[in-house]
Amino acid sequence: MVKHTDGVNITNEDIFKKWEYNPKRPGVVRWGEKGASFTALETAKGFEDAELEKDRYGDDIKLYEEIVSYDPATLERTILITLAQLTPKGSDKALPIDDYKWSKDRSLVLIYTNAEYVWRDKTRGEYWVLNLANDDLWKLGDEKSEPSQMMFGKFSPDGSQFAYVMHNNIYVQDLKSRKITALTTDASDTIINGLFDWAYEEEFSIQDGFRWSPDSKRIAYWQLDTHAAKDFFIINNTDTLYPKVTAIPYPKVGEENSGARIGIVPIEKPETIWVTLPGVPKDMYVPRMAWADNAEQILIQQMNRKQDTNTVFYADAMTGKISPVFVEKEETFLDTLEDPNWLKDSQSFLWKSERDGWKHIYRISRDGKSVTDLTPGDFDVTEFVSVDEENNWLYFMASPDNVAQRYLHRSRLDGSGQMEQVTPVENQGTNSYKISADSTWAIHTVSSFLKPPVSSLISLPDHKVHHVLEDNKELADKIANLSMGDLEFYSVEAQDGLRLDGYMMRPPHFDSKKKYPIIHFVYGDPVGQTVRDVYSMRNVWSIMMSQKGFLISSVDNRGTAAPRGRDWRRTIYGNVGPLGARDQSDALKAMCQRWDYIDCDRVGVWGHSGGGTLTLNVMFRYPEQFHVGVSRAPVPDLRLYDSIYQERYSGLLTEFEDNYIEASAITHAKNLTGKLLLIHGTGDDNVHYQGTERLQNELIKHNRQFDFMAYPNRRHGLVEGEGSSLHLHTMQSNYFIEHLNQE
Repeated sequence: MVKHTDGVNITNEDIFKKWEYNPKRPGVVRWGEKGASFTALETAKGFEDAELEKDRYGDDIKLYEEIVSYDPATLERTILITLAQLTPKGSDKALPIDDYKWSKDRSLVLIYTNAEYVWRDKTRGEYWVLNLANDDLWKLGDEKSEPSQMMFGKFSPDGSQFAYVMHNNIYVQDLKSRKITALTTDASDTIINGLFDWAYEEEFSIQDGFRWSPDSKRIAYWQLDTHAAKDFFIINNTDTLYPKVTAIPYPKVGEENSGARIGIVPIEKPETIWVTLPGVPKDMYVPRMAWADNAEQILIQQMNRKQDTNTVFYADAMTGKISPVFVEKEETFLDTLEDPNWLKDSQSFLWKSERDGWKHIYRISRDGKSVTDLTPGDFDVTEFVSVDEENNWLYFMASPDNVAQRYLHRSRLDGSGQMEQVTPVENQGTNSYKISADSTWAIHTVSSFLKPPVSSLISLPDHKVHHVLEDNKELADKIANLSMGDLEFYSVEAQDGLRLDGYMMRPPHFDSKKKYPIIHFVYGDPVGQTVRDVYSMRNVWSIMMSQKGFLISSVDNRGTAAPRGRDWRRTIYGNVGPLGARDQSDALKAMCQRWDYIDCDRVGVWGHSGGGTLTLNVMFRYPEQFHVGVSRAPVPDLRLYDSIYQERYSGLLTEFEDNYIEASAITHAKNLTGKLLLIHGTGDDNVHYQGTERLQNELIKHNRQFDFMAYPNRRHGLVEGEGSSLHLHTMQSNYFIEHLNQE
């Protein structure tokens, strides 16, 4: 992949202040549950140039938006809900819409507004309901309801009721009488109903903790008892005269977890029936639960603490009694966790598993006895996309020939083995799809490393483009006019012969007879992949640094989320830090042998979060190879991170304590000889600032000099606060320029 231009040079201000290289994306599109029409939020005519307001977090408030509908075949646009309909009585402004949901018969629309952050997402806010038959718009809750305190609100399937969580209890409001009933009343500082603690939300990617039964008569929900999980305290020194302290139940490696259980509560008579899962709750996880495509059974997944066994149960909705269906088991850890997708006959469901060594989609009978691989082959399915039962097709994402890219494929639902790529070959790079319920239409987005995303409305399976929703042509032209060298995707071998994939960007006016310093970007953890052929703002920063005379590179070590099979991902079990660092060292050695123009005495490395940790590991373990590092938000001691994530990949502390010590960067901090810049946000609820302070103590003990920047009250992403992104990237750029550009 080569691109030569001689043109414009860019600055951090262009990227992170003016945001000139941030791509535009079409508004959120929502396909209907049936057919192929879709709805979207769009600014009303006459308000296109209205000045945006900001909320208290500095986020844009989207005002003057209407809900519109499109017929994909004709692109006929219909305004479904106007600003007037969204304007409460007595107000002169329409509700700003954070999200919206339709009732099943589309006679009601649920408006989510005035949303506030809970950790990373705005999951707490207010709900209004609009009756389209009479334009009656009213705020859910009652006069006692506090503003912006409802969470995860949703209509019952029959559209007669609205359920939500508030202050850790679950409530139902009848939409006709407007009467509110508390379904749970036992919430406390340690008992939470219908939502999750920090660790479950972060590591199991689950926030909404209750499910309506298909007949609207019951709700199944999670209850978490957090009393055994110790609190971690986040100190905010910036916003008030005296520090504000936030306590988060946060189970670290080896500590006691929150206990989770499943309750089923009838709406008519709200007395919870508890599901009788085996084991001690705080020593087990219940990461998934859903109604089993009927109103009589719930399908529950229960994992052991080691996370090598996932037992699937049915629970009787009347009694709470369970019966096992099947078990997923690995020698190391399970890394696939999703709800089943039921087929229309309710007698089978689709299930993702790595049981044959690759991530595949299986069709499993309701009793768990019949298992059919629908995507056979030596490749990973990266995403389940949709099902077209009428025409016997399953749609999924994969890239068997190039793990840096993603393409839409389809295979037969009956397991006959027929499989084909749907994405045309000319759409090289990373493709994504939002497909209609009948799988006949999709919003398709494609981008590559140097090409911003293009989003189009397409028909399927012919993949014909009917309308370009956003082409980012202006941005693509700006990228094309940049001064830029060539980009190459390559592979090298680790010391045991394993292929390691990488990319390299060379400076403009590159001369292979010269020597160039190199900046190496790393991540390395099992939940990320850096070598991707996809557009990102990090790529633009890399272009800027290449313009300053640096080679830019990245390599995925073993264990990362590249779609290279189960063995690729599992080999790091119990040895996350050392193996990743060794692969990065091997890759750099191989690169230096292949390309004489790399100045291997001027090697920089940087990363964020897991990449910050890997930066420390290569700087401390291979100081002769890596000379300048920028470590952002690292985990210097693996025992300080949360139990769910770290124990999954590093093993239980009781079995692997020696490995935890050896694998932690802090153990090897005394070996630092290069220049190190440590960066951390003091308000980081994910990777705690605590770890960076412990590392500082270790470096000080051994008289190892380093540079340090604390971002006051910033969380893990280091993006809060005016000017943070620009300041962070300017500092990072200057550090490499100052310490690597000196021959």
